[in-house]
Amino acid sequence: MIHSLPLADAPPATDQREHLLDWTPAQLTTWLSEHGQRSFRGKQIWQWIYRQRAVDFVEMTDLPESLRRSLAERFVIYRSSVVKEETSPDGTEKLLVRLPDGGEIECVLLRDGSRRSICVSSQVGCAMGCVFCASGLDGVDRNLTRGEILEQMLRLQGRLPVDERLSHIVMMGMGEPLANLNNVLPALDVARSPDGLGISPRRITISTVGLPVAIDRLSRHAVPYNLAVSLHAPNNELRSRLVPVNRKVGLQPVMDAAGRYFESSGRRLTFEYVLLGGVNDSVQCASQLAKLMRGRPVLLNVIPYNPVAGLPYQTPSAGQLRTFRETLESAGVNVRFRQRKGSEINAACGQLRRNRNAE
Repeated sequence: MIHSLPLADAPPATDQREHLLDWTPAQLTTWLSEHGQRSFRGKQIWQWIYRQRAVDFVEMTDLPESLRRSLAERFVIYRSSVVKEETSPDGTEKLLVRLPDGGEIECVLLRDGSRRSICVSSQVGCAMGCVFCASGLDGVDRNLTRGEILEQMLRLQGRLPVDERLSHIVMMGMGEPLANLNNVLPALDVARSPDGLGISPRRITISTVGLPVAIDRLSRHAVPYNLAVSLHAPNNELRSRLVPVNRKVGLQPVMDAAGRYFESSGRRLTFEYVLLGGVNDSVQCASQLAKLMRGRPVLLNVIPYNPVAGLPYQTPSAGQLRTFRETLESAGVNVRFRQRKGSEINAACGQLRRNRNAE
């Protein structure tokens, strides 16, 4: 089932009010004090937003009416609009969200048993240039703000019944999260806070193509998030073709930085490998990949490719998938083949935005 939605009510681009989700609790407490309010009001406001899913200050009925008016004059909670949504028969929901400056991003809600996971974007577009990915075909426009990242989480939480909560967050939407750590880390601090979404860092995953300097910065942040490194190739030559940023970085520095992150966090590493039919799915690639994984406490997550219109890459055949898997398993690699969810709704990041632009 696919729904096309009209533009949701959202402030116009000329609206000069502050995006409250960009503010820290300390900033809000200071503002409240300047307006003659007690500091506990700040906690009430955050609880209304993150736990009771309020989208407007008028809903915050335990606040004085005068305070609600002052908040509405100074702030907005939601600055973006949902311009399209798609729902897959497996329960996957994908939103195309338009920002005030016209940029569009995507975010996804995935249902799997009792898990309620979300996939969130960190940039408008992507600069990493992975040749098979729809997100980066038009390059990167800008980083998302802390509030724009949090707003995606809240929008997806709002898709759930009131008796359900988000269980997992994956920073694996549009963009390279480690290229926007200045905003990603503050947003995740709210996501893991008891006064925010209250999600354990052990249920939050940050995905990266591998930026060693930024991985080391993440290590120093000293919060045990899961790190997922997108390899997509077992050697430098092929990886530089598929992931152009590898030409400047190199495969070994990425592996070394990932190892340092494991040592600092104690969290098992995940390596992602998108399997492209006839490109990186040979027995030789599998053997080289097994050698690269040897001796590391890792999970190798193999993802059959979701085809993107206009790109020449294809999903491997069932036989290719089976041979690739058997080669890895026989070498003792801890490997998981991810089930493709949401393929009916172009769930690979960037596809919904591109398809809309082509309409």
